[in-house]
Amino acid sequence: MTTPTTADTGGAAASDAGPVPRRRVVSWALWDWGSAAFNAVVTTFVFSTYLASGAFVDPDVVAAAGDDTRNPALVLAKADNATVVSGAVTIAGVLIALLAPVLGQRSDGSGRRKAWLGVHSGLVVLAMAAMATVAPTPGALVYGAALLAVGNLFFEFASVNYNAMLVQVSTKKTIGSVSGFGWGMGYVGGIVLLVLLLLAFLQSFGVDGRGGLFGVATGTEGGAWDVRLSILVAAVWFAVFAVPVLLAVPEPPRTARASGRGGVLSSYRALGRTIAALWRTNRQVLLFLGASAVFRDGLAAVFTFGAIIAAQVFGFTSAQVIYFAVAANLVAGLGTFAGGWLDDRIGSKRIIVGSLAGLVVACGVSLTIGTSQGAFWVVGLFLCLFVGPTQAASRTMLARVTPPGREGEIFGLYATTGRAVSFLAPGLFTLFVGATGDTRYGIIGIAIVLLAGLLLMLAVKPVQLAID
Repeated sequence: MTTPTTADTGGAAASDAGPVPRRRVVSWALWDWGSAAFNAVVTTFVFSTYLASGAFVDPDVVAAAGDDTRNPALVLAKADNATVVSGAVTIAGVLIALLAPVLGQRSDGSGRRKAWLGVHSGLVVLAMAAMATVAPTPGALVYGAALLAVGNLFFEFASVNYNAMLVQVSTKKTIGSVSGFGWGMGYVGGIVLLVLLLLAFLQSFGVDGRGGLFGVATGTEGGAWDVRLSILVAAVWFAVFAVPVLLAVPEPPRTARASGRGGVLSSYRALGRTIAALWRTNRQVLLFLGASAVFRDGLAAVFTFGAIIAAQVFGFTSAQVIYFAVAANLVAGLGTFAGGWLDDRIGSKRIIVGSLAGLVVACGVSLTIGTSQGAFWVVGLFLCLFVGPTQAASRTMLARVTPPGREGEIFGLYATTGRAVSFLAPGLFTLFVGATGDTRYGIIGIAIVLLAGLLLMLAVKPVQLAID
């Protein structure tokens, strides 16, 4: 086994002071477990799907369409609603790109990183709780889209602070496994919560208009309480599991580099100086940020469009999609735990490159399996095996090379670069679907983005990664 480089296995950011108490590590990882409530329930499977449904279309249009789901007026109305939702999320994305590195930088050295994590997490929980008040009426669409945008905004801000805390709960020898443990906990937390919500509210048990073991009212006529109560429970879930990190992980000490002392413009100037210095002295760091931004966009597309492909190409029902989502999260979580363990032994770059290669191969194979649901289960779960390790190792690699006291700024920049290219995979997916008229071939667009990230990552030289 090749001995990993210093920059790839440790660095100034990771502590050598001795083992970190297990209670602190678990408490930190529970935030990932709880945050699955936002990722799985709000942005992927429940609330965003609710906003895109016919619940927010003019009732007259729905009545005129009847059982014809391809009715032109109904299709157009849904498309208009989707535009409202995507527009709100796009605005949130622009704000994240502009503000994340500055807010992260201003928390560096201030001794209030944990406090800002608590504030931003609390705002996400409040936004989620408010989503439960979004009734299935056309007039509530803008309100629901605005809450989704606000939730996305503060979730990303909270993630910057949370990722920056990785170095506070790990050492040079354990940072990979700790990062993988946290990310894996997120996947498992998503599984547990989705199963609970399916049983309690979402799964039909043969009673029309009623969902789950509690028999809550479903559909537009019933007020969509199956969805709204699911969101409320998810908000409570996140709130409960966000508390341990606030109690167990201490604030980093205040240092002379308390960037929040100046004004906002001074923060932007300091950020500009950081980027300029990296450009002059170590473009490898910028290359890594660019490579990770590209392949992270491809990873996001795997889950975003995976459900669409399963439904439209392989004929999965809504219930089957959620069952596949549970299995996919389980496999991704197991892969992440294993990848984190390997990360500390062979280095982050090897994990990222190997995982991206596996993803590209899986995308290629998926084009050859016809419409067999069984084959999709096998290939789809094989693909999911590599998603988590790539995400966790990317976070680990950046944490390893970031000097103490600058984690917020650098992880904010990490968030910004990700947002800057977030159009790539969706755009190429749409291009290939439009050109071929077959949703299946959208996979080619995702594969191209993952392959581009892989090629860029191959050019990154870990031994030269350092942020001065």
